[in-house]
Amino acid sequence: MLIPSIDLQGGRIVQLVQGEKLAIEATDPEVWIAKFSGFPRVQLIDLDAAKGQGDNAAMVAEICRRLPCRVGGGIRSIDRAKAVLDAGAHAVIASSALFRNGAVDVVFARSLAEAIGVDRVIAAVDSRGGHVAIHGWKTVLPITAVDAVRALEPFCAEFLYTHVDNEGLMQGTDIDAILAVRRATARRVTAAGGITTWDEIDRLDARQVDAVVGMAVYTGQLPLDRYAK
Repeated sequence: MLIPSIDLQGGRIVQLVQGEKLAIEATDPEVWIAKFSGFPRVQLIDLDAAKGQGDNAAMVAEICRRLPCRVGGGIRSIDRAKAVLDAGAHAVIASSALFRNGAVDVVFARSLAEAIGVDRVIAAVDSRGGHVAIHGWKTVLPITAVDAVRALEPFCAEFLYTHVDNEGLMQGTDIDAILAVRRATARRVTAAGGITTWDEIDRLDARQVDAVVGMAVYTGQLPLDRYAK
């Protein structure tokens, strides 16, 4: 299944290359809300909240009111997770807060799952150079994505695996790396990072992996008409 991605920064929808370089910005979200209205799942990331540079809370709440969103960005506490759910998110995406001192923070992961329910926790495991990357992909940990997935499995209903090496480059993704994560868990898996073609999406779907796509959708390289329902 294709899951379109909406990234927010400074009150605008944006797409960044490798999480840093601005490639696309849209000041009017209505166009994309309309385009994504037929999808059963949409991924919404507040980049400002993720970077600790304010937030787009009002915009997140408005989009969640109109689209079925799973929301990430700055989920560093139980209170923040609850606030995002209260704003209309179907689930929260926790990432860097799930790791501490180079390993999975089991205490936080367990407390989050107990507070909001395992079924509403999506654990983001981002990989750069074969190892988990946190803090905006700038801090690389000594553990692999497979190690992290195995440790986090009891505390989430789904994993979001991002292959950072390919993120935003429009050059395809690493199917083998994604499938290694798929084999490591019985939980639902969604993949992101360079997914560009329907062939990749179909190959992942055949292995029960959903695909989050951003840049290829916003540039028009991946037309959405095939997915119209």
